[in-house]
Amino acid sequence: MTEEEARAWIRNAFGVSRETLLDRYRTLLLAEAANQNLIAASTLDSLWARHFVDSAQLIPLAVEAPSGAWVDVGSGAGLPGVVVGILVDRPVVLVEPRARRAEFLRYVVSELGLSRVTVQQSKIESYRPVNRAAIVSARAVAELSEILVSTTHCTDSSTIWVLPKGRNAQSEVDAARPKWQGVFHVEPSITQPDSGIVVARGVRPR
Repeated sequence: MTEEEARAWIRNAFGVSRETLLDRYRTLLLAEAANQNLIAASTLDSLWARHFVDSAQLIPLAVEAPSGAWVDVGSGAGLPGVVVGILVDRPVVLVEPRARRAEFLRYVVSELGLSRVTVQQSKIESYRPVNRAAIVSARAVAELSEILVSTTHCTDSSTIWVLPKGRNAQSEVDAARPKWQGVFHVEPSITQPDSGIVVARGVRPR
């Protein structure tokens, strides 16, 4: 997927105004990348395809989620959390333990006027939401079982999990099944055909 194809995908799926907001986020991300290592330098010229569409493709996978917050674990540069916050009309919580990255996320939220997005500077284990998450995402944070262990206190039986897992998606699901009940399936990534996204619901320990 080229950068122009990626922009067109966003535009067609979410509209011109949100594409414009994403472009402003791109400018902020590129500027901050000179100050801290937010994303791989090799991907700076392919933000739309490698990061924005890669994040946005999670949204339709969670379309059946109940009302409530989308909790993004280990948001880092804001991927997928900021992208989701721009593209959906539900509360989004960006959970990020590192101070400099959390500061950047707050700056982005303020600059883009993302009133439904909040930044939680802490490890996910320390986060205690008032209401359980409707959706949980985590991109390149930890192995599947580790993510489930660290986040189950934020979820309930109706929560939908959307977890990009790369080439190891199915093997991580297979490894988690002896310890976790739930409905798990692997969705192929539209940006990286050899990568998978774990989609799960009804997750609970065995």
